[in-house]
Amino acid sequence: MAANTGFVIVGAGLAGAKAAQTLREEGFDGPVVLLGEESERPYERPPLSKGYLLGKDERDTVYVHPPRWYAEHGVDLRLGVAVTAIDPAGHEVTLADGSRIGYEKLLLTTGSSPRRLPVPGADLDGVHYLRRLADSDRMKEAFESASRVVVIGAGWIGLETTAAARAAGVEVTVLETAELPLLRVLGREVSQIFAELHTGHGVDLRFGVQVAEITGDGGRANGVLLADGSRITADAVVVGVGITPNVQLADAAGLEVDNGVLVDSHLRTSHPDVHAAGDVANAFHPMLGKHIRVEHWANAVNQPQAAAKAMLGQDVAYDRVPYFFTDQYDLGMEYTGYVEPGGYDEVVFRGRRDTREFIAFWLAEGRVLAGMNVNVWDVTDPIRALVTSRRQVDATRLADSDVPLGDLLDRPASAG
Repeated sequence: MAANTGFVIVGAGLAGAKAAQTLREEGFDGPVVLLGEESERPYERPPLSKGYLLGKDERDTVYVHPPRWYAEHGVDLRLGVAVTAIDPAGHEVTLADGSRIGYEKLLLTTGSSPRRLPVPGADLDGVHYLRRLADSDRMKEAFESASRVVVIGAGWIGLETTAAARAAGVEVTVLETAELPLLRVLGREVSQIFAELHTGHGVDLRFGVQVAEITGDGGRANGVLLADGSRITADAVVVGVGITPNVQLADAAGLEVDNGVLVDSHLRTSHPDVHAAGDVANAFHPMLGKHIRVEHWANAVNQPQAAAKAMLGQDVAYDRVPYFFTDQYDLGMEYTGYVEPGGYDEVVFRGRRDTREFIAFWLAEGRVLAGMNVNVWDVTDPIRALVTSRRQVDATRLADSDVPLGDLLDRPASAG
């Protein structure tokens, strides 16, 4: 049996790097091993579909820490290393070369992988799935040389890569099975705004369509065949149809898995010495009273910090309200809160939708579930306060831009 070696973190992305950083900031001076399957040191993923893909951000800006940080802080960063098995009872992990590393506590930050399109031609050259830095590099090169691109999937990745392709002067057709982009996430009232944003920038949006095949010539994609028999030519195809959590190691180790690795509010799995955080964790949220799995940047930043503190024995529960952001063309947006598909009964707008300077609020029984500020800034704190208060608010005042958001929580204690 391998000797225990302090804390081991499996997954050297943003979440893993933030966990290692937190362990050191909290005074842990024992061994910390950070294992990454990629050859790149930990980096942030949002730039891959935003600033870096657009050519606005330099490559060095995407990394979480400078190269020397890991050695300076006593973090044993091992890249290009695949973990093949976890033994929770024996407190060790097995690597691809057969070697084993013991641990006292283990953190899984294995992230997620792009969902592959289950049609013929989905793995042809010229078909792009965006998850890693090298994927963004290849996509950027494709946009520089292509004249026409087809994007399959009108979710966040699909729309952000569409905006980047249009910025490069490429003609883009977006194919989506639903009636509107982001329909499950935002609902009809707000999804329509994103549809108008992209059509206004010359994107050919096609809804309610099914992809039958990605066609190719000489092993390279040259178009997309739809179920109705029509075909769209393309120099490159981008597939953005969601991601799946990388639970294989946890599942094989006998940990509880259900749409991710199941963890409690302390990010602890079904084994007390194994925690999980980031995309892979389906965590119990104290405020919501249910398990949720969040796939966004802020979660990968904050959740592993709570996990690291919990691994150190601190009484920490992760109860932050989900947050994400996007930048597309001249639209910048932040979203704070959590709404299940169809889980609201009203959307209230504050500001002007016609100029895309507004805040949208999703309400259920008069309580704010989430708020999305579009080209309106420095309002995430009051939006978060409205969400976490769980209080009923006056929809008329909520829509009135002259009423400060903070004032909506000032009311008699006996009200509502």
